[in-house]
Amino acid sequence: MKQLEIVHYPDPVLLSVGTPVGDEEFGIEFRNLVDQMFIAMEKAGGVGLAAPQVGISKRFFVMDVPEDDGGHQRHAIVNPRLLSVEGEQTGDEGCLSFPGLFQQVKRDMRVIVACQDTSGEEIELDLMGLAARCVLHETDHCDGIVFLDRMTPLKRELAKRKIKRLQNTGKWDDRFMRV
Repeated sequence: MKQLEIVHYPDPVLLSVGTPVGDEEFGIEFRNLVDQMFIAMEKAGGVGLAAPQVGISKRFFVMDVPEDDGGHQRHAIVNPRLLSVEGEQTGDEGCLSFPGLFQQVKRDMRVIVACQDTSGEEIELDLMGLAARCVLHETDHCDGIVFLDRMTPLKRELAKRKIKRLQNTGKWDDRFMRV
């Protein structure tokens, strides 16, 4: 089985809108791909990973968000559609496609998302806090939006300068990171 590669900004796949997963795509190969994404995400130390981040321009992602009670919000979310958002939270946000970069980003506190599971069944999730932040961040990836786009212009410029410094020192690989 081929090892997944996490692509880094400014790879074009991160900046384009993913196509929906079609009914004919659900099956064992798709579920295996989702399993590989969970492994890559965990190996890289993330809580979410969208298909565009592994070079696949499709609308799905995986997430495994720890909860205060020791549980986890672990989901594969296919063809997400945000039904409702409310509240506000601001916190440090990072991204596996922007290694080492963390910025304060404002997001909604609660999200209700309609989607499909890995079998193509329609489901609806009502998530709060970090899980809501993760769904919003990964859905953005499916829409060709990166978290730089959610920063103030000043913070975005400072982040781009930091990325340029990392690129110039060889500590940022534009193409991919093996996990």
